[in-house]
Amino acid sequence: MRPQAPAGKFRCEGKLERELRARGFRAVAGTDEAGRGSLFGPVFAAAVILSPDRPIRGLNDSKLLDPERREVLAERIQERAAAWAVASVDASTVDRINIYQASRLAMRLAVEKLRPEADFVLVDAASLDVALPQQAVIHGDARCHAIAAASILAKVHRDRSMRDFDRVFPGYGLARHKGYSTPEHLEALSRLGPTPLHRATFLPVRNLLPSAQLNLFEQAGAG
Repeated sequence: MRPQAPAGKFRCEGKLERELRARGFRAVAGTDEAGRGSLFGPVFAAAVILSPDRPIRGLNDSKLLDPERREVLAERIQERAAAWAVASVDASTVDRINIYQASRLAMRLAVEKLRPEADFVLVDAASLDVALPQQAVIHGDARCHAIAAASILAKVHRDRSMRDFDRVFPGYGLARHKGYSTPEHLEALSRLGPTPLHRATFLPVRNLLPSAQLNLFEQAGAG
């Protein structure tokens, strides 16, 4: 998982978006991912173009908000944003191209789904393969309104998917820990074994897979 900034270290604001609009950009998107450190399932990403005429109070890094507040803000973002989109990349692709590249891919897909299209992209601590001007912002989800909005949507949509997967794969506690490496999840993995949607290249999962299956993943990665 990425290092998290201490709460209150940064002020989340719309300064970057205002500066870019002053330079002539009219559709400034923020993008971020959710689920990068999880052992299970897709990595999600969202992209959001906020409307300067419909501000949303309380935007901040999704990790600093409680679940109920995230849900409220996600609804407001979807109602008031000029555009928003969510995309995901499945666990098999994560295993094939690695989680960093899968996160970048999910963010690119989210940006490409935006309608109207973005003319500038603010990215949380990464660069994207898009034909648009962009800026990587370190701790962007705690500093920039557009990235914070994207982090909230990505987190809320991924958490909902984990609740759905919890019904498909009972016994793992996915609705509670969202696939992360908690004691509950590790105990369930040891007892039940990995599901087809666990990320086979992540060490706690990899250690439980038979060597023949590991060889298949290694061959696919080399290809």
